Amino acid sequence: MHQLLSTITIVAIQYFPLRVNAQAAIPSDSIQQVVAAKLMTNYPDGNFYTERLISRAELASIMVKAFRLDKRQAISKENLVVPDVAPSNPAFNDIQIVLKTEIMKGYRGNMFFPNQKVTRAEALAIFAQAYGVFQFPDDTVNEILASHPDAQTIPDWAKKAIATVISEGFVNTDAQGNIAPLKPMTRGDMAYVLSKYLQRQQPQPETPEAPAAPNR
Repeated sequence: MHQLLSTITIVAIQYFPLRVNAQAAIPSDSIQQVVAAKLMTNYPDGNFYTERLISRAELASIMVKAFRLDKRQAISKENLVVPDVAPSNPAFNDIQIVLKTEIMKGYRGNMFFPNQKVTRAEALAIFAQAYGVFQFPDDTVNEILASHPDAQTIPDWAKKAIATVISEGFVNTDAQGNIAPLKPMTRGDMAYVLSKYLQRQQPQPETPEAPAAPNR
């Protein structure tokens, strides 16, 4: 999955991180659910800060927790040499895991850029990669995306993955249905996706069995 951003996009995300969130407000119960599941945590002051942006290192750690990637066979491989992620980095093990399982990719020279912020398209595509991208035919992908006015701004490499998470109801949009794929992914955005994923994992109530007919 292609993850390279243009230099302009990287600079914009790194140095102009504040934005007005185009997406609908994140329900507080979504945040509480994700924090309770220990997929994300509050800051030391007890606040979640929904508008703060997600870095690649943070996303790696969230993916490991949400999908238990540390249990996958691929992690038995030898550690990779990642020049910009030292063993002292708190996310070192999680970054090794997402690279070994190929849920996330490095850049040229095996660089990971752990502090780089991710766009919504990147984050949703990486989430879908861990979840399992549905192999929809192109016509189905286009049909799923057609109801979203800004679907044409989704990078080609991310369309099938984003169609997957949209079809599963994991994506928050604005009132017009815009996905905002090129905007930075916020903590609130990620909490919404994770909360919907957690709801999907909850066991559904069993269908009650019909009482046996009385013997006559």
